[in-house]
Amino acid sequence: MAIVRSIPEGGNWKDVPASIVCRRIETIRASYERGEGSRSTYYGRLRSDAPSYTINTYFSRPGNGCHVHYAQDRVISHREAARFQSFPDAFEFRGSKAAVGNQIGNAVPPLMAYQVALQQGEPGCFVDLFAGAGGLSLGFRWAGWKPLVANDFDKYSLDTYSANIHDSVVLGDIRDDAVREEVIQKAREARRLTPDLPLLILGGPPCQGFSTAGKKRSMEDERNHLFREYRSVVDALDPDGFVFENVLGLLSMKKGKVFQQVCDVLGEPMADIRADVLKSDQFGVPQRRSRVFVVARREGQSPEPPSPVTAFPALEAAKRGVGVTPGAEAAIGDLPAIGPSEDGCQMALADPSSNFQRLSRGLIAPDEYLDVLKSQISVATEKQLSLIG
Repeated sequence: MAIVRSIPEGGNWKDVPASIVCRRIETIRASYERGEGSRSTYYGRLRSDAPSYTINTYFSRPGNGCHVHYAQDRVISHREAARFQSFPDAFEFRGSKAAVGNQIGNAVPPLMAYQVALQQGEPGCFVDLFAGAGGLSLGFRWAGWKPLVANDFDKYSLDTYSANIHDSVVLGDIRDDAVREEVIQKAREARRLTPDLPLLILGGPPCQGFSTAGKKRSMEDERNHLFREYRSVVDALDPDGFVFENVLGLLSMKKGKVFQQVCDVLGEPMADIRADVLKSDQFGVPQRRSRVFVVARREGQSPEPPSPVTAFPALEAAKRGVGVTPGAEAAIGDLPAIGPSEDGCQMALADPSSNFQRLSRGLIAPDEYLDVLKSQISVATEKQLSLIG
């Protein structure tokens, strides 16, 4: 608590005085002095007017990122972390606090997924592999796509998925022949009811093997070969295309050779494949999170990525001619102050003071939220263009 109280809004470990003895911070200081990186998010406190940094699975630890509340001396709650990921408040996570933390930190922000889904053409149906809690699926459902079946090896993630997306799920490792065959059979059975609709395969394998934050980042990590199982489902179901999502580390492994291998393997049965880096803070999500989206089509060209609708800070938004990304206060400022062991779920909320809060509480729909952002572009640009040199 002494460490947390010493960190100002927007500050980090560098603001902790030497009089507070902490072996971990001493290690960080020594690493910084050796030129091994600034660790600028470690022990970080959020800024009320800025989007959060990437919400990882360790948001309950102050020393593993920028997770301290901008106004209260505590780390953000699970509910607040889910808000930064753009999950609606009505979304029900299942499992222990640790299990829910993993689900939130590993998810695709649904609001970003929604805008990716809108680019995919006429809504159809989809199969979600490595589904997790269902962030990618939720975005596609918002856009009118119909889920057929989902797979993950984590029980609690699928419990969450079943409670919020749909209950046709297969628990187990996709590398297991019986599990993979069950996914394929369930998809084929559901597909008979909608044979004329487009079919997409969604999902990305667990990202830890590709992540630059991982301790073991090489092709010796078995998780880095799971894209081949993804390809086997593509071959079996013969979809119209796929949407494959993963971390930025995929691009740099082995100087790009691994990414090229992934594209070669997945793109072989497709007529066209493209990859784009999307930043969640450019799509109205109050979080800085960059991900790679690989999209392919069996016939014709792959769709373009969605166009950015927000940027941060306000001056950058004015330069780009887009809206301003919501900050932390706009994201969670209506949630109650809480103490130790409280999550605030049963406490009264303040009146919503931002459109993102209204979106989170189900008072406006995703398309309405985006329409408001787009309507604010000309106003923001007109006011701020005079500040540009």
